[in-house]
Parts: sequence; C-alpha cells; structure tokens
Amino acid sequence: MQHEAQPSTIYALASGHGKAGIAVVRISGPHACAVVTFLSDGKLPKPREATIIKLAQHGARLDSALALYFPAPHSFTGEDVLELHTHGSHAVLKLLFEALNKIPGFRHAEPGEFSRRAFLNNKFDLMEAEGLADLIDAETVAQHKQAMRQLSGETSGQVHALREKILEPLALLEAYIDFPDEEIPPLVLTETAEKVAAVRGLILQMLDDGGIGEKIREGVEIVIFGPPNVGKSSLINILSKREVAIVSDEPGTTRDMIEVQLELGGYGVTLVDTAGLREAQGKIEAEGVRRAEARTRESDFKICMLEANAAREQYAEVAALIDDNTLIIINKTDITTAPSLPAPTHGISVKTGQGIDSLVELMVLNVRSHMEKTVSPLITRARHRSALANTSQSLARFSIDQPLELACEELRQAASEIGKITGKIMVDDILDLVFSRFCIGK
Repeated sequence: MQHEAQPSTIYALASGHGKAGIAVVRISGPHACAVVTFLSDGKLPKPREATIIKLAQHGARLDSALALYFPAPHSFTGEDVLELHTHGSHAVLKLLFEALNKIPGFRHAEPGEFSRRAFLNNKFDLMEAEGLADLIDAETVAQHKQAMRQLSGETSGQVHALREKILEPLALLEAYIDFPDEEIPPLVLTETAEKVAAVRGLILQMLDDGGIGEKIREGVEIVIFGPPNVGKSSLINILSKREVAIVSDEPGTTRDMIEVQLELGGYGVTLVDTAGLREAQGKIEAEGVRRAEARTRESDFKICMLEANAAREQYAEVAALIDDNTLIIINKTDITTAPSLPAPTHGISVKTGQGIDSLVELMVLNVRSHMEKTVSPLITRARHRSALANTSQSLARFSIDQPLELACEELRQAASEIGKITGKIMVDDILDLVFSRFCIGK
C-alpha cells in the first residue's frame, strides 16, 4: 500500500458480496461529501442522521439511497465518512462504482485500507485492529469472545501496562545519565534490577501459555489414528455429519489426510483422519503412513481407534503414539466386549451409533480442559509471541553491572519490541516520564 502525499477519497462495499436486499457502500476521505454534489441534487445529511437521497448521473437515475454522514474525526476512519445504503443488486453497485470512480480524487479502496486509515488516525491500535479482523472471521463462541477482548482494548491495556513497567526504570536511569553529578544510590539500582526481573517474569508466564490464543483463532487439532479398517473414516463421517471420507473394507484406502472443521464446546476443532498404521504395501501407502505418524505426534489431541476383536494386538502396534493427550476408543462394542487395556478406553459402535454421544462429550471435556488452562490469553498471533520473546531476551541482557548507557539500551530495545504488539513505538514516552515523575533541575 503506497503512501499518498494527499490522501485519496476511497470507497468500497462494506457489506457482503452477492445479491441482497441492501448493500452498504462506505466512502472515506477529504472529499467524501462530494458524492452529494456530483451524484445527487439533495443536501448533505446532518451528521449521524439517516437521510434518503436520490442518486443520478447525467440525468439517469441510479437508485435511492439511505445516506449517513460521519464528519471527521468522529468516524470509523477518523476522516469524513459517507455511507450509502443502496439496493443490493449487481447492476446498482456496478453503476454506482463507475460513477464514484469518475469523481476527481476518488478511487476504490485497497484491502484493509479503511482499517489502516483508522489505525493511522489513532482510532485504534494494532491489537484492536487484529481484534476487528478476528471478529469478522469468528465462527465459534470462543473466537468471538477472544476477538471482543482484543477489539475492546482489554488486551492492549495489558500490553501497555507491561510497557510502562519497562519505561519506568528506563526513565529513572536516563535521568541519572542526563545528570551525571547525581550519584545513584545502591538501593535504587537494586530496586531497578528487581523491577526488570519482575516484568520479565510476567512475560515468561505469558509465553508459557501453550499457544492457547493461537489455537482459539486457528482451531484445536484432533487426529484420529489407528490400524487399517478399524472404522476411522466412518467415525469422521459421523462426527462431521457428512460423507467426507471414503469407507471401504480394503486396507489402505485412506492414504492422505482428510480434515474437517467442527465446533466442540464453543471452540473450533480440526478433525484429521489419517492413513491406517501398518507395514505399508507400496511407496504411496508408506508415505501416507509416515505422514500419519508425523501429524499424530504434532497434534493437540489424539483419538486412538482400535477394533474390539483385535484390540490387544492393535494396541501394541500403535502404543508408541499413545500419550496423556490420547483418548482410546474401541469400535464394534455392539458385537464384542471392549477389552481392558493399560489406558482408559471408551467403547463405541460406528454401525449402530452406540457411545457416539458420550464420545463427543468426552471430546468436549478434553478440549475445554486444555483450552481453559490459561484465563484470557494475551497472545493470539505469532507476531505477538515473537515480540514478547524478543522483549524477554532484552530484559535478560539487562544488568546493573553494565555501564548505564548499555543498560538503558537494553531497556529501550525491550520497550520498542513490546511496543510492536500494539504499534506504539517509543517516541517521547521516556521524556514524558522523566518530566512528570522527577524534579529535573531543582
């Protein structure tokens, strides 16, 4: 996205694509109000007051629209914004966009440009902007809840609080650098080191969250694994309530992984069906088995599926992949009693549906118990985690035994790294703290 010396006035469809009763076209920029002059004989609507205007070009009627005017800076972007609520036909939008494009200084908005302008005009920070994007994409209750926390500024507030804990000792040390005649009391240095260590401890706790925030956004991965022909594909079809996997009596039918997105307990889940684990018959099946084993080891949860009449033998074949995050299920318990195995098991029948409802309940409990270990995770993206890790490293390098200039540089770097999360990079923050909290020149 190129920087413009004089911001253009941009427009785009703000509602969903496709034929609809109503379409919302958002226009933002210094000349947003020119739409009324060029395309209507009406007057500019009063701020935040819905007004019907007639849209026309060269005497040809385009449509009637409900117009809403939001003058700067009290708008989504912080610029003058005009919204036109038109009829949602393809023809109306095509003619309207052609007309808007002919107005001097107007152009179609690039992806994310309205939100970018809002950020640049201090309407929200980067975390809040990401929260808006996540809210639009939210498909589960947990995703909605996490996005609202971010959009509301709650998570940004946590980041700002951490950053202040870094800026405070930095401001103190900077003050002594600026006034070298003042000797630093040993107690001050000790307390400063303790404060830096404390904030690093908080950051390390946040980093040690199991990636919960990212999993809420992207979904928990549950892999179904086991020997061939135990009913894995049938189970994933039942859980997804549609035919997503081919079911056959022939061993090795599933060679590549099949993924299905579900919602369990308010959380997004990616359910993965894998190739049957056995001594492969051919290179293609061998690659499928290799991928299945690798994906199983990397997954958040595992469902090991065995067949009742051969459970003990099959258990030995897959035991190396079973761990504390594995739920063992025994299929065909409608005709054979499930055997006792070294780990807790759950009996089902994919043929009759027996035990399926209780299996889903167990899956929900497992997902919730894992996802709710951390209350309101701060980290929701890889860039947040990277910035916090870099902040922690800078704080770890800080030492009161260093020359003050080097110690301050580590704190400055830490403040800059954590500021990347919200987009607040250090400018005059240190000066503000110095002059507000210390009696300089007294």
